[in-house]
Amino acid sequence: MEKPVGRRLEGKVAIITGAGTGIGRTAASLFSREGAKVAIAELNEEDGRDAVTEITAAGGTASFIHTDVSEPESVRTMVERVTSQYGRLDILYNNAGGSSRHDGAVTDVPDEEFWKAIKLDLFGTWLCCRYGIPAIVKSGGGSVINASSVVAVIGWPGRDAYTVAKGGISALTRSLAVEFANDKIRVNAIAPGITRTARVEKLIETVPGIQPRVARHLLGVCVPEDIARTALYLASDDSLRMTGQVLSVDGGASIS
Repeated sequence: MEKPVGRRLEGKVAIITGAGTGIGRTAASLFSREGAKVAIAELNEEDGRDAVTEITAAGGTASFIHTDVSEPESVRTMVERVTSQYGRLDILYNNAGGSSRHDGAVTDVPDEEFWKAIKLDLFGTWLCCRYGIPAIVKSGGGSVINASSVVAVIGWPGRDAYTVAKGGISALTRSLAVEFANDKIRVNAIAPGITRTARVEKLIETVPGIQPRVARHLLGVCVPEDIARTALYLASDDSLRMTGQVLSVDGGASIS
């Protein structure tokens, strides 16, 4: 029987990494409203618990699991706790990631910044897939959603370390889609443009030279809800025949 709009994730269990703030928190709230039980896999305990409080206050089901996505044992434990608590795993949204102001051109960026981006963004996604996908297989299939970026789609100066990491995530997404199709697992990615999270709002206001990049977003800069709704589409049966895709949600930045 087709699920009614508004409960598209009824009976599903989802892990969302980095769900204490920003895009991840918005997606966690939306997934919950659509019927999913949501595991908030977050490094910052205060943010993670606040997200759980918000979801449960609205009548949803959520739990906080302290997680460092760059550490194998932390990720393995996170998946084990989720499957032990909820009995299954259907959706893995690898949202955690980011870059820092120390990123830059390949000729200037410190080596440690490169490895920091690789460890958090690419290795973190790798680890969550390594431990999360077997749990989804046991549940009979489901959806993996990775977080790429506009920088992996077009040239974007000043973010070479981040670009390498996000480009790797796009390539990994396509590889995993082929690898696990027979297990009924869809693997897709979202490539957001500039998105107005609280952190990015400050950057837009203070970083010199960012306005030309903002102007490339022909339909305007995204808000977290734009990315979360795309993640919902990829998590739900609405995308049942879609896999190996990297969806640009960037207000037109990648075509301008």
